[in-house]
Amino acid sequence: MNRNRKGFTLIELLIVVAIIGIIVAIAIPNLLNAIQRAKQRRTMGDMRSIATAIESYATDYNSYPPAAAQSVPFSSTPDTVGAKLGTYIAPTYIKVLPLTDGWNSWLRYGTGNNGANYFLQSGGRDGSFEAITVDAGQTTDFNNDIIFTDGQFVRYPEGAQKN
Repeated sequence: MNRNRKGFTLIELLIVVAIIGIIVAIAIPNLLNAIQRAKQRRTMGDMRSIATAIESYATDYNSYPPAAAQSVPFSSTPDTVGAKLGTYIAPTYIKVLPLTDGWNSWLRYGTGNNGANYFLQSGGRDGSFEAITVDAGQTTDFNNDIIFTDGQFVRYPEGAQKN
């Protein structure tokens, strides 16, 4: 009797499934980290675009666009970007004003010192806003805020990020 069977044995199939499982276990965390990093980078790019429009407005009017509430040094209850800022800079200084960050949370805008300075803030992945501190520095957590004030990032993502 001539047995001429073609196919894979159960052991061979189990080994292949195990190898694929190991590859997926390695790749998925890296993919999730890359997605979060892309959202951070998109948010930072949008904040730079808004800031360029704000600076262009300030060049023309000698002060930054007003926010809804003002106090020194920054407004304690800043407004969302679209609530007031859109009427001043869109479409003259920026064609389409980004209203949300990479995680679909509202971006916030505030001014201080009678329009002498400004800030933009993203709540990060968790969407909750922290107090504005000028000496915030680098962050390695996706939940931390991203803060742009007076032409530079004072809190921003850098280095290996934690989920």
